[in-house]
Amino acid sequence: MTAIEPAWFKSSYSSNGGNCIEVAGNLVASDTVPVRDSKDSEGPSLVFRADAWSDFVSAVRCGEFGAV
Repeated sequence: MTAIEPAWFKSSYSSNGGNCIEVAGNLVASDTVPVRDSKDSEGPSLVFRADAWSDFVSAVRCGEFGAV
């Protein structure tokens, strides 16, 4: 079996201010969503279950965390 490499991307809302995260959405089929700091591409990543990440994104879109 060949391991799938993460395909990292930044949100289109990122303004290149340096405070961004990158997400590898291509691994959802394996029930994982890695997230990392875009300034440290060789550093560690946090890995979330796909359903947990989806719930988080939905909550952000609904404004459950307030404005920053």
